[in-house]
Amino acid sequence: MRKLVNLLVRQDGLDHEEFVDYWLNEHAPLAEDLPGVKKYATSVPADPEKAAYDGIAELYLAADTTVGDVFGSDAGQRVQADTANFVDDAGEILVVDETVQFDE
Repeated sequence: MRKLVNLLVRQDGLDHEEFVDYWLNEHAPLAEDLPGVKKYATSVPADPEKAAYDGIAELYLAADTTVGDVFGSDAGQRVQADTANFVDDAGEILVVDETVQFDE
């Protein structure tokens, strides 16, 4: 399955709790309208003081969907514009093909 993984760094001026609150309560609901996204998962570090990133966002794409399809859409443009409210550009973005080795 094709997946976009975004390692998120909060903007200067936000503490970790403010970042997480905005991300999960304001930004994440916008992802519901993204075309071709089958699953959206968020992960927050258990110990943010020791983590290099403030969170991980994972978008699972339908087989015939590209990242361009997702973010070229009106909904994708809204999601991207909203990231300026809480995310720093320092994070990493990976587009990967996931292979599950084990699933219990």
